Amino acid sequence: MKKKDIGQCKSLRIKCVSELGWFDAEKLLNQVKTAGGLETNQWTIPWDNENAAGFCSLIDMETLDGKHHKFLLDAGWNNQYMEKCFKREGIDKALKNKEIEALIISHEHLDHFWGLETVLKYNPEIKIIIPNTFSAEGKAFLKGAEFAAANVKNEISHQGETVKIEHREIEKLHDGCAAAAFDLPIIIGVRGEVSLYFNIKDKGIVCVAGCCHQGIITLAEFAEKNIIGAENMYGVYGGLHIAPFGALDDKGEKVINEMARYNFKKIACNHCTGIEAVIKMIELEYPIVKGTGRYGSASDLYIGAGDEVIF
Repeated sequence: MKKKDIGQCKSLRIKCVSELGWFDAEKLLNQVKTAGGLETNQWTIPWDNENAAGFCSLIDMETLDGKHHKFLLDAGWNNQYMEKCFKREGIDKALKNKEIEALIISHEHLDHFWGLETVLKYNPEIKIIIPNTFSAEGKAFLKGAEFAAANVKNEISHQGETVKIEHREIEKLHDGCAAAAFDLPIIIGVRGEVSLYFNIKDKGIVCVAGCCHQGIITLAEFAEKNIIGAENMYGVYGGLHIAPFGALDDKGEKVINEMARYNFKKIACNHCTGIEAVIKMIELEYPIVKGTGRYGSASDLYIGAGDEVIF
């Protein structure tokens, strides 16, 4: 593939609306195990909504001409929880006023997608960007559907444009901003993930992920090989799926050690990165951006709910 010129932008500001996927990991894992294990389709598992939270971030990029473009990365899970988060951060008003131009669903997992109704409540016509690997259930959910077995429903049909990103396709959204899709199998019947790249003038590439199931090394290598200017890596934001349920294993340590070759200047990881992984990065003196530990986030060692990072 010929390297793609995605242009450059002036700056990037990301507000973490919520990085907490669920409240009790052991309870969640027991539900999956009882339902049949990690190969079970998520739309058939009787989830406990009292244990549901959700991942969502507000992205504000500034182009070189001074214009701002705002996106939501993911929609969370529990609608009542997301409503509270949206009101706390003013996302409800921004959606209603159409200040947010698109919702990017990184992947179909429940804690990133099932809070969709809360977004559509304020703007049912918002553009939605998804990987082209969405399941039939996921596509139906976009249009309004109930899955009683999974205790989830969306009563508001999406009325706007849906953009599907093909595997390894680089979709330029604005100068200095692009989305790319990675096709890979993920647990509980989900496939594929979309991540974002921002090329910040005089700094370099910032990689932004929901869960980064494809791996941070794959995400960075893809940019290096396919995007002009990606020889300079500047930052990372989002879940890196290294120690999502607690313990850091040998594979996770290897990934963390391999990250060193990119010499990231800011690492604002959270969500499924895992606290043990963050602690390891701090021990290695990686430039971890810390947070406040507010609004239910488990630690102030990383960017949590209500915190923001500027690249």
